[in-house]
Amino acid sequence: MNILIVEDEARIAKRIERMTREFFTNTLESLHRVEALPEALEFIKNNSLDIVLLDLNLNGESGFDILGTAVSESFHTVIISANSEQAISAFEYGVLDFVPKPFSMDRLEQAFNRVLSKEKTETHKIKLLAVKKKGRIQLIPIEEVLFIKGAGAYTELFLTNGRKELHDKSLEKLEQLLPETFERIHKSYLVKMSEIKEIIVKSGSKYIAELKNGELIPIGRTKYKDIKAKWL
Repeated sequence: MNILIVEDEARIAKRIERMTREFFTNTLESLHRVEALPEALEFIKNNSLDIVLLDLNLNGESGFDILGTAVSESFHTVIISANSEQAISAFEYGVLDFVPKPFSMDRLEQAFNRVLSKEKTETHKIKLLAVKKKGRIQLIPIEEVLFIKGAGAYTELFLTNGRKELHDKSLEKLEQLLPETFERIHKSYLVKMSEIKEIIVKSGSKYIAELKNGELIPIGRTKYKDIKAKWL
């Protein structure tokens, strides 16, 4: 695990660091801490990470100024903040968890376990997916996403306007964040169920989801019965 702590209070940062080291005793590869947004952005740009632990108030600056960049990356973002009133907004951006201050070891462990177990977060709150495009961050509303295709370590977002955007998160990580309106119908596809027009059964136990826009998406054999029941 490669982890970045973005926290400006030394006492709290040391506590987070101690708890993180205790939890990831055997798997921690690197643990770095920065206090300011410019440092955090620079570190994210130049290092491979698995988790970013981010405060939303850094020396008077808003952590939301980095959040769009953070959630567009391949790693998961966990907010640790006293600003609980901002939790809904943070989830809308696509963070995995929001740990309110003051926090206990158990609560932080719960966030870490979500990363490791691929447990879904409070998915009903996510409203945006952030993608990097031409050096800038573009926020795409969830309602504009029809389906998502795995592309190795990345994913391809297929949108209502016919565009396709590349996201740095894997299909597995996006599955954790997306609302229940999206289903994993195949090892390589997440589909918005309301977009399925018809389920086609072909010879040789092959199953296809035809979307309202005419796209044909394969359905995994082991997923067919479950997907059909949810669709009906």
